[in-house]
Amino acid sequence: MTWRGNERYGLAPAPGGLALVQDLLNTRRSPQGTSGDLLSSVRSAQEWASAAIVEWAVAGGGRGRGVRLRAADVEELRAFRDQLVVVAGAGGEPLPAELRVVAGWEAGGRLVLEPAGTGWQVVAGAVLLEVHRAQLLDEWRRVKTCRSPICLAVFYDRSRNNSAVWHDVRACGNAINLRASRARAAARAGVARPRR
Repeated sequence: MTWRGNERYGLAPAPGGLALVQDLLNTRRSPQGTSGDLLSSVRSAQEWASAAIVEWAVAGGGRGRGVRLRAADVEELRAFRDQLVVVAGAGGEPLPAELRVVAGWEAGGRLVLEPAGTGWQVVAGAVLLEVHRAQLLDEWRRVKTCRSPICLAVFYDRSRNNSAVWHDVRACGNAINLRASRARAAARAGVARPRR
């Protein structure tokens, strides 16, 4: 199985259950229109959510119980995603949502938190659990939005010093760097010319 949102951008998933957060953020329609919104209809949202929750369970995030979305759930899930996009881009904390978790004990005394509710609440609860876990592990700051205005893919920064700004330097960074370099050269050339 794969993370469908991340796959569209050719992105490696974030580690563990944090990939669910990244994948949800990458369900948006691409700015250049090359890929549509995976949450645009009940059917496409259901396909994405069912696969994502199973993949989350495989990644160790939770038990991966089934999710059934209705039209109202899809609207709520899109609104939640859009709120999270703003938070991820700013590097801030998610705004509180009225979501519940269920606590339980596994063999060996390990505490397990699972999302409660139905529909969109299951997906959003799982996402918030992963954001919280990422904050505790100091990984949340590595979830970034590509700085290219025609891309906006959400990626996990694996650089040692957490300095990446593009999801793909060749695809997004080179064009921006080239434009900036030409602008600097033009500015220098304009300054160097004597005025008549």
